[in-house]
Order: sequence, then C-alpha cells, then structure tokens
Amino acid sequence: MASGCKIGPSILNSDLASLGAECLRMLDSGADYLHLDAPCSSGRSVFYMHMMVSRPEQWVKPMAVAGANQYTFHLEATENPGALIKDIRENGMKVGLAIKPGTTVEYLAPWANQIDMALVMTVEPGFGGQKFMEDMMPKVKEVFGSGVHWLRTQFPSLDIEVDGGVGPDTVHKCAEAGANMIVSGSAIMRSEDPRSVINLLRNVCSEAAQKRSLDR
Repeated sequence: MASGCKIGPSILNSDLASLGAECLRMLDSGADYLHLDAPCSSGRSVFYMHMMVSRPEQWVKPMAVAGANQYTFHLEATENPGALIKDIRENGMKVGLAIKPGTTVEYLAPWANQIDMALVMTVEPGFGGQKFMEDMMPKVKEVFGSGVHWLRTQFPSLDIEVDGGVGPDTVHKCAEAGANMIVSGSAIMRSEDPRSVINLLRNVCSEAAQKRSLDR
C-alpha cells in the first residue's frame, strides 16, 4: 500500500526571510514533511524538493548534498526520465514525478513502477496562492487506479500527491479522488492555527482512504 496520508505545507508560501523558523513552526504544528519549490534547506526535517526547473538533471547532486529526502521533477522538463530517475536514486533520494495540468496521465504511467510518488499539479507551477483546478481530479482518479484499478493494483506502493490551491474547501475532492499526500500552502501558512488545518486535512484524507478500503 501507499505510505499513508501525509500533509506537507508548501514553504513557497512562508516568510522566506525566516525560512528556518517557518520550517520548524510547521513541523511543530504536525506537518509530515515540508514541500519545497526552491533550493533551500534547514536543520531537522523531511524535505521533498519539487523542482520546477527546465534542466532538472543539473540539480540532483546539489539537492542531495543539501539534504533533500525526495527529488520530484517534471516529466515535461526532461527528454530522458529513465536516466534522471537512476541518477536521483544513486544520489540517495526518493523519486517523485510531476505532471502539469496540461499533461495527460498516460505519459506518467510508463514510469510508475520506477518512482516513489506521482505528483498531479492542480495549478500551473510557478507561484503560490492560485485557485484550485477541480478539473484535474480525473487525473488523480486515473493515477490512483479508479475505474479499472490497474495502476494501483500493479503499483500498490505508489504515493499520489496533489499540489495547488488545496485547503479545507478543496481537500475532500483530492482525497476522494485517491490522493494520499496533500500539499497545502496558503491555507496552512497563513492560518492562525496551522495545527488545526493540518489535522483537518489529514483526517479528511484518512477517512477517504478508509472508505475506499471498506468499499473493496
């Protein structure tokens, strides 16, 4: 099975002038990991790097040296995903593969048995605070294996992450579609009580996973 329901605040929406303190604040509020959209690192943490760059190959070693736990690159940004996946693993990191809203899930499927996580973007990558694109949820259902269940059956350990405009008002759609990893930026970072938001997102995700398990 996938690694369970996890909530990762997006540090893109934090006070970047106090990055270390912001990371610790999120971890102390119950975050499972920190989702970073830019090359940076801090003391104790689990860092999942989302590399929104045109040449992801050149950043693998620097991110490994910086202490990244997972390196997620965009399928659209490389001509040789297989070689890049191999390089990431050889540098001691988990592998994430992301697709933008305009890319169909069929392009990701051939690599599903070689990666640890599939990331479905629900906004165009680049900046925080964008509106959630609900029409991306069929992609999550396909990646998760809804319908014929073929991908989830063949790749039960694959984590599925949704990133972009996700908060208390939209997480239900993501969780019901099958995502087990939720990235949330503004909804968590700008909340006066980030712990309660993180707990809400995790509970919704867990309840959806439990319901799917009972429906099988």
